[in-house]
Parts: sequence; structure tokens; C-alpha cells
Amino acid sequence: MAQPYDLPLEELEMYQPKLTREVDFDAFWASTLGLIKDANLQVSMREMDYPVDGVRVYELSYCGYMGATIRGFYAVPDRVGPHPGLVVFHGYNWSFDGGIHTVVNWALHGYATFGMLTRGQHSSQDNSISSHGHQLGWMTKGILDPQEYYYRGVYMDAVLALEVLAQQPNIDARRIGVTGGSQGGGLSLAAAALSERAAVVVADYPYLCHFRRAMDVSPTGPYLEINEFFRRNTAPQTEETAMKTLSYFDVMNLAPRITCPVLISVGLIDEITPPSTIFAAYNHLTCAKQIRVYRYFGHEEMPGFQTEKLAYLKAYLK
Repeated sequence: MAQPYDLPLEELEMYQPKLTREVDFDAFWASTLGLIKDANLQVSMREMDYPVDGVRVYELSYCGYMGATIRGFYAVPDRVGPHPGLVVFHGYNWSFDGGIHTVVNWALHGYATFGMLTRGQHSSQDNSISSHGHQLGWMTKGILDPQEYYYRGVYMDAVLALEVLAQQPNIDARRIGVTGGSQGGGLSLAAAALSERAAVVVADYPYLCHFRRAMDVSPTGPYLEINEFFRRNTAPQTEETAMKTLSYFDVMNLAPRITCPVLISVGLIDEITPPSTIFAAYNHLTCAKQIRVYRYFGHEEMPGFQTEKLAYLKAYLK
């Protein structure tokens, strides 16, 4: 493909579209967070026989938003703590074996790590109900009402995942970070925007940023589920209502709420999370922040970013 296909880097660095928040944006999130205040997490753990030394590994479940059973893997260094913590979020419908090997790897680096499995996309329960139909996938489930939208539950599950980790024994609740790639990067930023637990964020090529721009320029990937929904529901008021719903969940609109340090990666030939969508969110961050740009990489692991990520987390959590 041509390089780059999106805006030139000098324009990306200045790209700061107007926020699309509704007037009740903060009130919506205050009321939503109120629904999980003092939640009974009902955490359950079962130790696993995983072939590794120095780390204990568990299957973990807890009671998420609206009572859904949310599952994941928890790995903790088998030595005296308290340990820094890390919550890991996976990509959109992209978690082979539940990400257990990634979780264990982070624990080997010294972090008590919980990998949350997103509702419906792996083994976690999705009990959200949409009063209308939706396109294949999750992007349009409940899209005509912010109270029903799929990611309302996902974002609250992510906030509760931080609480689950903070309540584990031998954890320093003041040193918990969030990380993930693609959808996982977007959830990391959303969780930090909606919870005071996060001490640092590392987001690899984050998804869920600047929906309108993504729908206009992304040639592939799950953003196109939204476009297809509008192809099948052509009334102008349908699109207007849906875009209003999406505005509450757009990480670009949530970005100004984040107060902890943030490190982001972006590939300039990423067709799934276009660079301009990532810069739109990044340029609205008002916290301490850094971004690493990879000219020849797309929606993929960027080897050079791995060292950057380890150093950033170590600086703020250790």
C-alpha cells in the first residue's frame, strides 16, 4: 500500500478535531459509574497447573456490569510483595487461549497481572440486551441508545477489573497500570478516564478513537460494521441517533479525563486504527504523555515499542 495513506505526520501531530461530547456527557458517566459503586465483585479463583517457575497462575472470575460473569487469567510473582499490578485488555475478538501466555509473561516481569476477557468475545458472559437488531459483531449492538450500547458494559467491566486487582492480597493498589493493543489500547485509555485506580497507561495502536474519522478512512476492520449498519438502515435519523450514542464512548471524548501518564504507539500504515484517529485522542490528552511513531508498521506488534513499553511501566510502577 502507499505510505502513508492517512494524513502526513506533520499534520497528524497537529490534528485535534473538535470534541463531539453531548452536554450530558459527564452526567452520563457519573450515573453509569454510580451503578457499579460498592459493587459486590464476588471474585472466584482457581489455581492452575501452568509450566512456569516463580509465578502462580489462576483462573479468575468476578461479577461485572449488570451481574455478568467476567473471566480472565491472573498471574502473580511467587515471592514477597507488595507487587505492582497490571490489567491487560485484549484486541477486538482477538484473544487466543484467553491471553494466558501474555498474562504469565507480564508476571515474570514482576507484575501481578490480570487479563480481562471482554464480554462476549471470549469466555466472559455478555448479558447486555439491545432493543433493536445489529450488524454482525459488537460495534452496533445497542447503538441507538447509549444506555444499551455494548461498550457501556465493557467499559464498566474494565473499571471493575482494576478494583478486582486492587483487592488482591500482596498488591500495592497505588501502583496499578493498564495496557493492551487495539481494542485493548482503547479500553486501557477508557479505564483510566473512568477510574482513579490507573497509575499509568500504555496503549498500543488504540481502537475506539474518533469514530467518525475511522468510519470515513478505515478500509478494513470492525469500524466497517458501523458503515454496514447504516447501509442496512438508511434513514438519516438512524445515523444521527447512532453517532450521538457513539460520542459517549469515543476515547477521543474521554481523553481529557485522564490524569495519569500515558504512552501510545501508532503505525503510520495502520488500516484498522487509522493514525489520524489515534492522534485525535492523543492530542486531546492533557496529562503527561508520549507517543511513539512507527513509519513502516501497521496494525501489528512493533518490536521497537516493546522496550519502550517495559521502560515506561518500570518507571511509573516500580
